[in-house]
Amino acid sequence: MTDAGQQGTDQQPSGTIRVGIVGMGQRAAIAQHVAESGVDAAVVAVAETSDAGRARAAAAYPDALVVDGHRALIAADAVDAAIVTTPDWTHAEIAIDLLRAGIAVYLEKPLAITVEDADAVLQAAVESGTPLYVGHNFRHAAVVRLMRDVIERGEIGEVKAVWCRHFVGNGGDYYFKDWHADRSKVNSLLLQKASHDLDVIHMLAGGSTSRVVGMGTLAVYGEVTDRRDRSGELMGDWFSFDNWPPLEQTGLNPVVDVEDVSMVMMTLDNGVTASYEQCHFTPDYWRNYTVIGTEGRLENIGDTGGGVVKVWNHRRGWDVAGDAEYPIDGVEDGHSDADLLTMTEFLRHLADGDPTTLSPIAARAAVAAGALAARSLRNGSVPIDVPPLPAATIAHFATMTGTAPSPTSSVTPA
Repeated sequence: MTDAGQQGTDQQPSGTIRVGIVGMGQRAAIAQHVAESGVDAAVVAVAETSDAGRARAAAAYPDALVVDGHRALIAADAVDAAIVTTPDWTHAEIAIDLLRAGIAVYLEKPLAITVEDADAVLQAAVESGTPLYVGHNFRHAAVVRLMRDVIERGEIGEVKAVWCRHFVGNGGDYYFKDWHADRSKVNSLLLQKASHDLDVIHMLAGGSTSRVVGMGTLAVYGEVTDRRDRSGELMGDWFSFDNWPPLEQTGLNPVVDVEDVSMVMMTLDNGVTASYEQCHFTPDYWRNYTVIGTEGRLENIGDTGGGVVKVWNHRRGWDVAGDAEYPIDGVEDGHSDADLLTMTEFLRHLADGDPTTLSPIAARAAVAAGALAARSLRNGSVPIDVPPLPAATIAHFATMTGTAPSPTSSVTPA
């Protein structure tokens, strides 16, 4: 604790939401949107376990209190809310401690790396009554909002199937040079990376996964023998488009045991069927959705600004043009626009009680689909049913979105 940091905490105007950051790694950049949100909120503290991370925190937030972990942040009684951007395997423990301390939590996705841990986080939020928000920012991406609008206008009828192909062209740099490559810390990239898309599939389909079957393998990066410990480094330190082709990558994580190509088939609780395919050694990096309804289908070509969503709703043979084409707005690369909308939604929910587009129940559904798909693919692709949640838990979080919970096969009586 420094005098400057303590002074920065004490001098915030009355009514300002005091925000802390837990974890000063690559994803912590999302906290920069606190100041851009238009909400009376400010970053006043940072908790980080490493010396290098604390140095980054002091440089980025010179007036903030900097402490050596989330428990020290709780003890300091310095924040009303915390943005948790630590590695995935730490999410559950940190979130539970913060929630029990009465600190509202913005938890970077995924909610947790197992269904059991996800449920424990939800239970802590229910028992404490403390706000919990999970940062599924892709819900706010322009391409997703556009696809949702097309569906809601009825242009393809009632949704019956959703397919997503994810070409993760940066996979070698993003996920195989640090802890993301170690299943003990990430479980599966069908959870870590796919949780965005699994959540969007659920949203577009209007239901949640009730049964999964997974398939996959470590097809390429397991053959790369050049490995090294990158402790203290961030992804920006090694990323380069020159790291190509995949088998010529160097400096992979010492442990590489997650699949680099995988897929999951899903049955949703409303009867919709869905699939998701992911490959981490493609040359291009984008995701392609196809949503098929009773009166047509849509498909995105590109997933950022400059791309389009096309609609086919008349019978014909092969035809690239389709019947309608809608431009995708937003940034031409990355997801900074979606990050800002996500952070703003969290802070407005805290400040004014505004409803959110996503409930932690939906975040749990994404964890369940991804984690159980990984379990399936590692056990002979056996079908696995998603365990239900208590009705009382569903009801507790329904108030976040301003909607009443509806009975589904994934709900069990309290």
